[in-house]
Amino acid sequence: MSDISPEKVLELLKSQASSRIRKTLSAIFIICKEQQEKGLNEFSFSTIAKLGKGRGVPGAQSIRNTTGLSYRTLISSFSDQVEIQSNKQEINTPPKTYAWINEIKDPVIRLQANILYTQKKEAERLIREIVPINQVIEVFDGAVKATTSTKLTDLEREALEYLLSNEFFRRNRLEYGKSGSVVNCETKESIFPIATIDAITKALMNL
Repeated sequence: MSDISPEKVLELLKSQASSRIRKTLSAIFIICKEQQEKGLNEFSFSTIAKLGKGRGVPGAQSIRNTTGLSYRTLISSFSDQVEIQSNKQEINTPPKTYAWINEIKDPVIRLQANILYTQKKEAERLIREIVPINQVIEVFDGAVKATTSTKLTDLEREALEYLLSNEFFRRNRLEYGKSGSVVNCETKESIFPIATIDAITKALMNL
C-alpha cells in the first residue's frame, strides 16, 4: 500500500513475534530486498524460498501454511510495491469502503489495519490460485451481493477465526463496540466499522 513500506511492515511483525520468527522474518526481508535492488520483480513464495535456502528462509510450503501468515504478509509488502509502480496507481490503497483506515489517528493501529487489508488481498490472491480454472469467483468490497461463492479453505477460515479471537483483541488493545463494530479499548476509536463482526461470523457459518 502507498503509505506503508516493507521496512515498517517488518518492524511491526517482529514486534509481535517470537525470537525464532523474528530471525526468519529478517532472513526473508533480506532476500526480498536483494530482489528489489536488482530490479527482479519476482516475489513468489517458491522463488523467495529457493533464493533463501540455507539462509534462514523456510520452504515454500511452510510459508503457505497457517503459521506462515506473517511471512506472507512481509513478502506481499514487496510485491505490492511492484504492482503499484508497474500500474502507476496505488492498487493497494483501500477503496472508499475502507477509507476509514487512513483516518485512524493512532499510527500503530493504522499500520495494523493496513496489514490486515494486505492480508485480505493476499487471501483473495490465494483463492484465485486454488480455484479451478473453469470456475469464476467474484470478490465484492461494496454492498452488491455476489452471485457465486466457494467454501473457505482451512487457511482462510483460521484467518477469520483469528480476527475474532481473544488473542487478537488482547494484542491490539481492541474490544467489541456497538452493532458488530470493533473499537480501541483506550480511545474508543472505531477500528472496524459496524457489522464487521457479524459479517465475519456469518462467513464462518455459511462458507
